[in-house]
Amino acid sequence: MKIFSNYKLLVIISFLFFTCQNEPVVCDLLIYNGTIYDGSGSDPYIGSVGITDDKIIYVGKNTRFEADTIIDATALSVSPGFINMLSWAYSSLMQDGRSLSDLKQGVTLEVFGEGTSPGPYVKDGERHSFKEAMEALEKSGVSTNIASFLGATTARMMEVGFENRPATDNEMQKMKEMVKQSMEEGAMGIGSSLIYAPADYAPTEELVELCRVAAEKGGMYISHMRNEDNLLMEALEELITISREADIPAEIYHLKASRETNWHMLDSLIKRVEQVRNEGLEITADIYTYNASSTGLTGVIPTWVQEGGHRAWINRMKDPKIRPRLLNDIKKQLAEQPPEGILMVGFNNPEMSKKYLAKTIAEAAKTRGQSPEEAIVDMVIEDDSRIQCIYFSMSEDNIRKKIQLPWVSFCSDAGSYSDISKNFKTHPRAFGSFIRVLGKYSRDEGLISLAEAVRRLSGFPAKNLKLKSRGLLKEGYFADVVMFDANKVNDKATFDEPLQFSTGVAHVVVNGTPVLLDSKHTNKFTGRYVKGPGYTE
Repeated sequence: MKIFSNYKLLVIISFLFFTCQNEPVVCDLLIYNGTIYDGSGSDPYIGSVGITDDKIIYVGKNTRFEADTIIDATALSVSPGFINMLSWAYSSLMQDGRSLSDLKQGVTLEVFGEGTSPGPYVKDGERHSFKEAMEALEKSGVSTNIASFLGATTARMMEVGFENRPATDNEMQKMKEMVKQSMEEGAMGIGSSLIYAPADYAPTEELVELCRVAAEKGGMYISHMRNEDNLLMEALEELITISREADIPAEIYHLKASRETNWHMLDSLIKRVEQVRNEGLEITADIYTYNASSTGLTGVIPTWVQEGGHRAWINRMKDPKIRPRLLNDIKKQLAEQPPEGILMVGFNNPEMSKKYLAKTIAEAAKTRGQSPEEAIVDMVIEDDSRIQCIYFSMSEDNIRKKIQLPWVSFCSDAGSYSDISKNFKTHPRAFGSFIRVLGKYSRDEGLISLAEAVRRLSGFPAKNLKLKSRGLLKEGYFADVVMFDANKVNDKATFDEPLQFSTGVAHVVVNGTPVLLDSKHTNKFTGRYVKGPGYTE
């Protein structure tokens, strides 16, 4: 791939079917002679993209250009930047804004807000707004664009705290005011995470009320539903109810039927979603492309014991009067999610990490001479954390079904990491969730065409989020562009060795500036805070 820069160069490409033009297209950056996938799902063609400042000024078949910088995209696919619909990268990007694990997969927009959002928050007695939190990351320097939903959990914690009760009328009013302000400051809508405390303390009616305010500003509701296993269909009905009553589009975070005894439910869920979509309800979903999820041991610890926040939770777990009930509830969870399928990957205590990192709950319990449920309780107390884990709980066949659904986009549900020399473990989805759509599932298995894969990674989620002038290769749109070798894109990360960058993405442009050239970071941080539809200057 040749890159020419820093001088004016006149490029004249002529094919037999082209007639001579009088005037060349003048642009700052020319992406020349690539295979154009515009993000709409339309058939690709050989063409070029002209960029001036941060906008696309030309997309089409090769013609005459005058450009300052030229990227020769011969043999490369050229597409809009990809959208990570569920990112946990806020903190990791604050530490290192390069975002290489996502950037090397073509991601140009990170979307936060699964339950909790970067803002609003209170620090040292001072309240900071949603907008302040997002602008702080933008100002720190990021190579990808950033956006966020307002977390319903964040709103509840700010006004109700960690108590297991409905909000009072006064608290409800304050939360609604927070939604209105955050929407006007650029939030995409409301994001909930109803499987965790204190989020699951919120009744459906509370979520409907918050979503009505977001709907008035054009936002959407996006949810980690209240259950993803034996009560999956009931959880789906709650999401549908919220969507109907609040008159708001709704999306299912990382759609799954978790635990083997529930895998068959996915077919019923798909049928139900498509039924209400045919009725006119705007229901969509996103997924990551792996058969394992990742969360804390809170995935098998009941939320009743977590009421009151972290310290109250840990103290309650130490109470010998509470222990029998707690152990019994965890044992019931482990009957459906075997301890052999729970891999521990993140600790607070270095000594705990030395002993148990990359060990399963079953292995740790055997080492400790305890039952799995006893080991879970005591290890959480000893580490004073929820202990991050990987749960092998999903079906590969179900992943393939979901990938073929036209109303499904993609996410990582992870941070974005750049320094892989650090000794830590994470889920491989942080390094491969998007590239697997292009490589494993489109090219190798042929589940969807490459044009459809690009649409579902770019134009489709951009439309759902109501992004202005993003998600397509189109004149007047922001120049977020990815160039990749469709024959070579591959994920390298594994569960044993997750810290491996994907390959095959050659160049990435964010807001008109190359941030990745020949797969190397350019030390440019041109990512921006992308605002939602309710944003008011």
